[in-house]
Amino acid sequence: MEIIEHMNEHWKKNTVLFLSSQIVSLFGSMLVQYAIMWYITLETKSGVMMTISIICGFAPTLLLSPFAGVWADRYNRKMLIVLADLFIATATLVIAILFLLGYDAIWLLFVVSAMRALGAGIQSPAVNAFLPGIVPPEKLMKITGINSSVMSAVTLVSPIVAGALLSFTTIKFIFFIDIFTAAIAVWILLVFLKVPAHAKALEKQPFNYFTDLKAGLMYISKHGYVKTIFLFCALYFVLVAPLAFLTPLQVTRSYGDAVWRLTAIEVAFSLGMMVGGLVIATWGGFKNKAYTMATSFLLMAISTVVLGLVPAFWVYLLFMLVVGLTMPMFNSPFTVLLQQKVEPDFLGRVFGVLGMISSSVMPLSMLFFGPMADSIKIEWMLLGTGALMLVLSLIMMGNKVLIEAGRPVVD
Repeated sequence: MEIIEHMNEHWKKNTVLFLSSQIVSLFGSMLVQYAIMWYITLETKSGVMMTISIICGFAPTLLLSPFAGVWADRYNRKMLIVLADLFIATATLVIAILFLLGYDAIWLLFVVSAMRALGAGIQSPAVNAFLPGIVPPEKLMKITGINSSVMSAVTLVSPIVAGALLSFTTIKFIFFIDIFTAAIAVWILLVFLKVPAHAKALEKQPFNYFTDLKAGLMYISKHGYVKTIFLFCALYFVLVAPLAFLTPLQVTRSYGDAVWRLTAIEVAFSLGMMVGGLVIATWGGFKNKAYTMATSFLLMAISTVVLGLVPAFWVYLLFMLVVGLTMPMFNSPFTVLLQQKVEPDFLGRVFGVLGMISSSVMPLSMLFFGPMADSIKIEWMLLGTGALMLVLSLIMMGNKVLIEAGRPVVD
């Protein structure tokens, strides 16, 4: 009881420390992500090569997520985040050294993307399960919105910094920046964030991974709202794949291959996300979270259709900003809904299964959309997926299970 009271007294400090570590880590990771994406885009201009890169960045997460969810429920979540950061930093260091030695083949970027995805697969369920342990339930939506806005600000700055760095230096320098930021993030977590492990992690009883995984899947199957949310999520990931992954290639082909154009679309998207995060933190969304999610998806659908139609680049940027604006309005209520309604002992496994869905559906979708992008115009793909997203958003608004799950939590 004393530990819980102590945690309640210091939740703001703990939240600031934890989110600060994640922001610093994100900054370095985003620099590497943009550097790799732009390097492959500008060097190859190939939808197939982009697809290979995307699969390498997601497939390892798919393979690891079932175990990572179990680990997040059974082990100290803070230490899992630390170990994941260290693993990613080590993989980045290795690739940086290889590039310094002159080994700069494209396939090495595929390898490092896969290694970084392994670390992210461990980190993501732990982060999502960790936050509800330090933030009071009634503050989760506000904190999630603020965090989304701050993270978006970092994402806004990252492509600008990456573009500036790539204009006068090489990709290997950016690799070393990521190593440095990962070290700072780990230092904050280990030295300053003093949070006891959750109850399940303190238990010393032996366990079996597959037994725990099966228990997690049984929990999901017995709770219809989780199954319904995951189904909509899977369809969502399919339909947004071209929007998420092929728009840089679309810009390169339709508007020009200058780095500033790639930077501009990322800046517009990130600026929209930053504003969207502030809006959801201030407003809090509709009382029913499902309506907020469906409305944001509707706006995203309309914007996707417009991105397939506009001839002027400045209009393209405007609607890319709108797409960014809708993301926190979907992700924040979605994440908080799960954090508030899923039992704490199952949070890691539920988010682990969510990681499996996101890391499998999008790459599998790109196996279809990527090669298609070398045969037909990406604009046509955006028109088609945007129309289907519009239909899905309307179905979401009328789904009784989703609407019931989205109702406010009553203490």
